[in-house]
Formats: sequence, C-alpha cells, structure tokens
Amino acid sequence: MNLTDVVLEEGKVIHRQEDIAITSFDFPFGSFPITKKHPLTLTIENKGKKVLGIQGSITLNVMIPCARCLDDVPTKLVLDFEKEVDMKQTEEERLEALDESDFLNGYNLDVDKLVYGEALTNWPSRVLCKEDCKGLCKVCGQNLNRGTCDCDSTDLDPRMAKIRDIFSNFKEV
Repeated sequence: MNLTDVVLEEGKVIHRQEDIAITSFDFPFGSFPITKKHPLTLTIENKGKKVLGIQGSITLNVMIPCARCLDDVPTKLVLDFEKEVDMKQTEEERLEALDESDFLNGYNLDVDKLVYGEALTNWPSRVLCKEDCKGLCKVCGQNLNRGTCDCDSTDLDPRMAKIRDIFSNFKEV
C-alpha cells in the first residue's frame, strides 16, 4: 500500500480496508493455518512533520493446538493496534530506537508484515480445547479425552523415587 499521498500532505487522513495475502502464521515454534480472515481496517493520519499515526483492526480465525492434548482448536484472534511512525528516520535510526517497523519500506506499507508482527505480539500464551481437557497419557501418548489406556497412572513425586524402589524390592520377597 503506497503512503506517498498521506506522507506529503499534513493533516491528511485515509481510511482503507485491505485484504491480507498470508494463509498461515509461520513462527519458529510452529505453523498455524488461518481458516477465516476479514479485511484489515486501517486509518492512517499524517500528524505533521512526517509523523504518521496508524490504527488498524482485523479478526482472524487460526487453528492452534491445545496445550494439553494437542488437538487443533479454532481460535479467534482479534488484533487492534495503534502505532506512530516517524517517516523522517532512516532504517538505521529506527533500528537504534528499537522501532520495529519492518512493515514500512520507504513510503510503502506491507500489510502482511504489519498483521504478522501484531499477531506475534498478541499470540495467546495457552489455548485449551476445553477447560477440563485431560491431556495426553505421560507413558503412551493416548489422548485421554477420547479414551483411557492401561498404563500405570500412579503419579508420584520424583523425589520419592528411592522410597518407591524400596517398596518395590519388598514386594519381590
């Protein structure tokens, strides 16, 4: 999206809806497909002295694995953001100021990078398929929401392992 007309005219405000091209969020910790996406709603304002105010919102449905059983969970990700960008700064000055506006290349706004960065900072820390999810068996990996397994479910404190060994030795006698 070209921002030249906004950057050159102080006080100018534009409202746009932009479609995003990304179909999944690919992070070092996994890839998460986007199942439904609405257009990105943007308001860009020249606040004077080549400072832009960028406001936006988008709602996405993303498949994220449950933190306990690893089943995919459809998760609604609502991103609302507000940024201020100084267009007078060079790339080096932005890096020094820790301004992470890699979504700007000259006077061009990359909406996909903007949404990706917002998703990364607003990613849910934990997603559950249901509040009482039983998770996976620690021994065989069976999804305990779907059925049980024949594994020993005694969950002892590992610090008590020596005492458990002593009792095991007495059972053999």
